[in-house]
Order: sequence, then structure tokens, then C-alpha cells
Amino acid sequence: MKKILLIEDNEDVRENTAEILELANYHVVTAENGKIGIEKTKEFIPDLVLCDIMMPLMDGFEVLRAFEKDSSMASTPFIFLTAKTDRSDMRMGMNLGADDYLTKPFEEHELLEAISCRLNKHENLKKEIIKNLEGINTFLDEVSEYEDMQGLSKSHSLKSYDKKEIIFWEGENAHSLFFIESGNVKTYKGTESGKELVTGLYGPGDFVGQLSLLHAAGTYVENAVILQDAQLCAIPKADFIKLLYANPMVSQKFISLISNNLINVQSHLVDMAFATVRQRVAKALLELYEKGLIKDKPNEGMSIPREDFAGMIGTATETAIRTLSDFKDEGLITTDRGRRIIILDKEELLHIADF
Repeated sequence: MKKILLIEDNEDVRENTAEILELANYHVVTAENGKIGIEKTKEFIPDLVLCDIMMPLMDGFEVLRAFEKDSSMASTPFIFLTAKTDRSDMRMGMNLGADDYLTKPFEEHELLEAISCRLNKHENLKKEIIKNLEGINTFLDEVSEYEDMQGLSKSHSLKSYDKKEIIFWEGENAHSLFFIESGNVKTYKGTESGKELVTGLYGPGDFVGQLSLLHAAGTYVENAVILQDAQLCAIPKADFIKLLYANPMVSQKFISLISNNLINVQSHLVDMAFATVRQRVAKALLELYEKGLIKDKPNEGMSIPREDFAGMIGTATETAIRTLSDFKDEGLITTDRGRRIIILDKEELLHIADF
């Protein structure tokens, strides 16, 4: 049974509305003003909030602002109930993050339809997104149904890239976020000595370019090149910004979707500072294995250039090669004729990575 918090200072409206909702099989908790409504959410987390605007002690706008600052309530669907029809009031409510606006007096079917619609949209956004083009397009289609998201472009298509083709250069105008449908991508930065510092290796389901779109200079902060023939989908920067600052539920979902590697980046920086070379090599091998870039069978996965592997772990190429040779002698890995690395003993690599 879905739970609804009804905040309304008019006793007759409050009781009549609560009765309609209870007959429609909703569990309703009522509050006669905004302050009491906020207090009740400390013990009762609703699935949706219905809130009047003009109330004593705390008006509806103040209630909405308070919920936006509360992590447990920020993404809860919020519908204003008001006798006011001024468009500026309506726009103010929507700008603050309200999901809908019902003008009193309203019909029973209008109320129930508005609630059902918002709950369904909320449930759809809570579903896990399948990380392929179809899943991304489905997510964007659902998001575009929100009133302030109508400008989103739809039906993003794939573009094919060949091996060694550049997606973007460091310093170029950052115009798109890229989703990898198939293939592999390397990101790297050039050093003053002319060498490459590998910042990431990515595969299907990953995004690249997200941090660049947030860069103050508006330019890509690294280079991106195709390692293995790939298909990518470009999401325009304008859509990226809309999604990032959208309805809280949409924003949280989008951030979770695109932050595929940020936790790994933080962990990687700690490893660079404190882990031994053997630990870093083991962790890098396991990371590549999890991404599907290397396998545990011959002739699968891809050949990782040793200089790129060295760049991942922040060491000289010779040191990386020597450590890989040690692992090979110890029976942890092997290579096939295509110089692809093959994992032989994942458990021991986990042990080395942890200790």
C-alpha cells in the first residue's frame, strides 16, 4: 500500500481528500500545517506528498525547500494543492522541484490520476537501467516526460569508430558525453616528457567525457582513443546539463548511471601512493578482467599494450613487464600468440591485491 502525506490547513479539504485517498487504497497521514508535516516525515517516509501552498507557520514553498535538503525526502514526488491559479506561483513551484500542481476545487478523478501518474513515473525511474543503447534511450524517453525536460533529444544513434581513431583531444571544446555500446576506449594525458599517462580503459556500458563536461574551461581534460573497433553514442552537453540539474530523482539516477569509474579512480590514486608494484599489477589485472578486456581463456579479450598497462599502474614499462613475467613464472597468468594476457589464478591475484 502506497503511503501519502497530505499537508493541508483547511480541515474540510484535508478530511475529504484523505477519505478519497483511503477509499482508493492509499495509506494517508495528514498534517494541518507545513511544520507538522515535516515533523511527521521523521517517522513516516511517504511515497508521495500532497501539499497546500497558502498555510500558516510554513507555506508550501518552504516545505518543498526543506524536503529538497533532506536526503530521505529529496526524490519523493511532490504535488501542490492550491486555490491560486497565478502562473507565476505555478512556475515558482515547478522551479523549486514540484512534480505537479492541482488547483482547488479539483475532481476526484483528477486527484487520483495525478497521483497515479507521478507514482508510476517515480517507479519507472527507480528501475535499474540496462547499460546498452536501448536502455539509455528508454531512460531518456521516460525522463523527457517530466515537464521541464521536454527539450531532451531522443533516439540517440550509434556511430562506428575504427581502432586508433581519436574520439576527442585534450583541450578541445567539450561538446558530448560518450556511451560505449561495444569495443574499448583508452583515455590518457600527455606528459611534459612526451609520454602518455593512461587515465582509464573502458568497455561496453561505460561512459567517457563526463568530468570534462563539468570542467570550468569547457574543454576535454584528457584524450580518448579507440583501442578496439567500437560503437559509441554521443549525448549532447545540453542534455547532460539538463539531466544533471533535473528533478532530484532524475538527477540521482543520471549521476549513478554515468559515475561508472569514479570510485575506482579514487581507489587507484590511493594505490599509486601506497601499494607495492605487485599489488598494483594484480589490481590492474583484476580490473581489466572485470571489464572484460582480458579473459581466462586463450584468443579472447584484447591485447593490452605494455606501455598502456604501465601507465595504468604508474610505473616504468620495464618494471611492469618484469612484474608480469614474475606472475607468469608463478603460474598466475599466461599469454597467447596475440600477446593477450590470460588469467590463470584469480584467487591468488586477489590475495596479492589485498595484501
